[in-house]
Amino acid sequence: MTLDIRTLEPGDWDRWFSALELAFGGVREAPQEREFDQSVTETERSIGVWDGDRVVGTAGAFSFRLAVPGGALVPAAGVTMVSVAPTHRRRGILTSMMRRQLDDVRALGEPLAVLTASEPEIYGRFGYGIATLQLGAEIDSTRVRLAAPAGTDDVRLHLVDGKETLERCEELYARLVPQRPGMLARLETWKPGFLVDPPEDREGASPLQCLLAERDGELVGYARFRTKPDWDSAGPRGTVKVQHMDAVDAAAQTAMLRHFLSMDLMAKVELRNRPVDDAWQHLVSDIRRCDLRLRDSLHLRPVEVGAALEARTYRTPVDVVFEVSDPFCPWNEGRWRLTGDSLGASCKRTEDAADLSLSVRELGAAYLGGFTLTALAAAGRVRELRAGALASASLAFGSDVAPWLPHGF
Repeated sequence: MTLDIRTLEPGDWDRWFSALELAFGGVREAPQEREFDQSVTETERSIGVWDGDRVVGTAGAFSFRLAVPGGALVPAAGVTMVSVAPTHRRRGILTSMMRRQLDDVRALGEPLAVLTASEPEIYGRFGYGIATLQLGAEIDSTRVRLAAPAGTDDVRLHLVDGKETLERCEELYARLVPQRPGMLARLETWKPGFLVDPPEDREGASPLQCLLAERDGELVGYARFRTKPDWDSAGPRGTVKVQHMDAVDAAAQTAMLRHFLSMDLMAKVELRNRPVDDAWQHLVSDIRRCDLRLRDSLHLRPVEVGAALEARTYRTPVDVVFEVSDPFCPWNEGRWRLTGDSLGASCKRTEDAADLSLSVRELGAAYLGGFTLTALAAAGRVRELRAGALASASLAFGSDVAPWLPHGF
């Protein structure tokens, strides 16, 4: 049969989403999660591939704004819900959906596309580069202590109802977004989703709890967490599972972490997704007992090279000509002159000789400042064509803070 690719109709959402679940192992989501996923699906930005009356491919996008170096919030397509039916792999379905989607993103004028990958090897061929990492940790709370920076003891903690304090927490999050590249401005429809808490997904842990940190009555941090009791022959061995945590400074973060490390019946604090430069790493008494681990997080693709590079600022003055390779989006191919500094930038096509040669994938990897052009050159992914161009451009693309994606999508 001829395969038909078309925009999702609202009435087809259930079949479309069921096809996604089947491709990801066939486990149906809990009703609360499914209801939330339907509420945030942008059907006009979602596509399905149909074989007769069966959905055999899915892909969607969210209309995000992404913080970039300099603090601007840049329109970015949040690519999501991508799947191909097990019976229809290796027929070009994924490539067709990526082609359609990137054409649509360009037509909407969004200079960036971003995603989180179930399998990282898939998306490089479509121009996505790994732009951020996330830090995970399992801290042995029986052995690790925290040094308290100035102001920690001025922070007051309260356990509260998550629903009643949701707006206060979201206001604090919104203040933090421009301060760190990679953070997403929260869509209004997304806010309730951070409290979705189906019992069948808790794996023996408690319902979601919310901790507020205040200083002189002002909210300076919050955390959403669970506790999972456990015992062995020596006594209690429970785990505090921190799901989200945001704070305006190290003192507020330390106050919350110190609380988790001192909780009765708990022997471990699990942090699942933190920035790689998170301050607490410099305050723990024994970093080896924190079991640190890294993994890829946000994958980023410039959809319009010129607009993407103009949307951010640069750490030091830069004047460089890139020779860009982008066979999947050929409108980006060719030479681009980037000039800019900490105040702004211009990126235009040029006939001037190239200083650096790279693919759009490497531009995506370096875009938020999480990976340097120098490191990519060492891996053979960037070629220096003018002596000195690599070092100066690499420094300019840097970020004072590590980019971080605070949650998946």
